[in-house]
Amino acid sequence: MTIRLGVVMDPLSSIKQQKDSTVAILLEAQKRNWRLYYFTHNTLSQSTNNSVKAKAAQLSIKEQALNNNQKNWYDITTEQALKLSELDIILMRKDPPFDMSYIFTTYLLEAAEREGALVINQPQSLRNCNEKLFALEFPQCTPPTLVTSSQTDIAHFLQEQGPCIIKPLNGMGGQGIFKVASSADNLAVIVDLLTEHGKLPIMAQQYLPQVQQGDKRVLLINGKPIPYALARIPQGSDIRGNLAAGGKGIGQELSERDYWICEQIGPKLRQKGLHFVGIDIIGDFLTEINVTSPTCIRELDQWFDVNISSYFLDHIETILSKK
Repeated sequence: MTIRLGVVMDPLSSIKQQKDSTVAILLEAQKRNWRLYYFTHNTLSQSTNNSVKAKAAQLSIKEQALNNNQKNWYDITTEQALKLSELDIILMRKDPPFDMSYIFTTYLLEAAEREGALVINQPQSLRNCNEKLFALEFPQCTPPTLVTSSQTDIAHFLQEQGPCIIKPLNGMGGQGIFKVASSADNLAVIVDLLTEHGKLPIMAQQYLPQVQQGDKRVLLINGKPIPYALARIPQGSDIRGNLAAGGKGIGQELSERDYWICEQIGPKLRQKGLHFVGIDIIGDFLTEINVTSPTCIRELDQWFDVNISSYFLDHIETILSKK
């Protein structure tokens, strides 16, 4: 039986195909002769007594053009209405921002689940597991952290912990991240900016100087880690290791502490239907749990000559075989 895979993602024209993890997954699925359907979140619809649908196009990837980084690396058919329940698997791979549009998309995908669709990662958990806050469910793994909209509380936290990283709860790719010293003259400006003048909570986290050796991205499939990490190392005077912010990626094998952190969080990931997750580790500490559209598949594949997408699709096939 041919497996029918649908993927919710950003427009193909906006994708950096040679680095994109979703493209790596789709290419592996195509090699397995899965049928691929592509649609964006704003084409989803539902009506009274009707199934959840999307305006979907059948997708094929031209591997040679992809490898040569050519613009015409894919072919798509004309969009047609497709019931999501007709698909065997739906991957939710839309990038943040995690805004109301994203939340509404999870509601529609959750309705598709009720009609029998298998959605990865589980829409309810995508909605409930904020990538910053979720890490706080594992206090044994995290550095000293405070979430608040109060400038006074953050000032006290800085006095107790020393230099801190302050960041929004809905950012990605290193956006909106500040390193602040305990005596920072511009603290009020930063807090006002990130909290929108006290309306939104933000995160303050003890600064970990080990970030200079790399902010490690570890990928987990069904709660179990790939045995390699991509250490994203800040460049120049920048404090951010994110590749999107100019960090340099270096492949590393996981440490004993990395494995221990994965053991702490793995059972809850499985419980919540978070099948493909990327966690961030600085030094000995977990800082984030990325559940929306984790990246770094291609970089780790190149460093260690592995095929992470194959492991992921093997896991999906195991799930489908039990349905």
